[in-house]
Amino acid sequence: MVRFAVRESQAMCSDAIIELYERHARDFDRDRGRSLWEQAWLLRFLSYLAPASMVLDIGCGMGEPIARYIIEAGFGIVGIDSSPSMIEMCRERFPQTEWHVMDMRTLALDRQFGGVLAWDSFFHLNKNDQRSMFARFSEHALPEAPLMFTSGSTEGEAIGSYYGEPLYHASLDRAEYERLLISNGFVVRAYHADDPECASHTVWLATHAANYQGHQQRL
Repeated sequence: MVRFAVRESQAMCSDAIIELYERHARDFDRDRGRSLWEQAWLLRFLSYLAPASMVLDIGCGMGEPIARYIIEAGFGIVGIDSSPSMIEMCRERFPQTEWHVMDMRTLALDRQFGGVLAWDSFFHLNKNDQRSMFARFSEHALPEAPLMFTSGSTEGEAIGSYYGEPLYHASLDRAEYERLLISNGFVVRAYHADDPECASHTVWLATHAANYQGHQQRL
């Protein structure tokens, strides 16, 4: 994973991420480890779910290992991803589960979920698109539902590389993420920057306030 650094805005637009992952869907499926080094955080996320809850997996990829882990733990999944090829893999592997080809920036399922997850997906959006996502997270979260996502540990943009192509990442700073969560009805439960037990990922875990009414407003 690329560490984030404060720098001038990069020339590459985050829109190119959609086409990159579609071109390399089979490469990503082969390269993505199944060792589940995310398990400790997933267990924390699942601990906030009511039995048999439905989880909205935003940027679900090809469904492994994270969606598989959640399904095998006894929870339901609705997965969205912008790559048609990855969603087709999900449908082949988990035919009883609901999968949608969808850009998260236009997410509007008119449903609320027992949990919302955006693991290693949300951070590919540019900073303005990230800011807009918090209202969508809130709109899709039931009262007391957990929200978990990964970000950078400092504000900025960074360009990585995948099969020789530029791979865009962006991050807001910690204080702004906290403000966005609070203003959209979430309570921060855990935060760890560059967690050494989770491949140096920066992880946020929050829960939706039980009495928050903002999600009833249309986006």
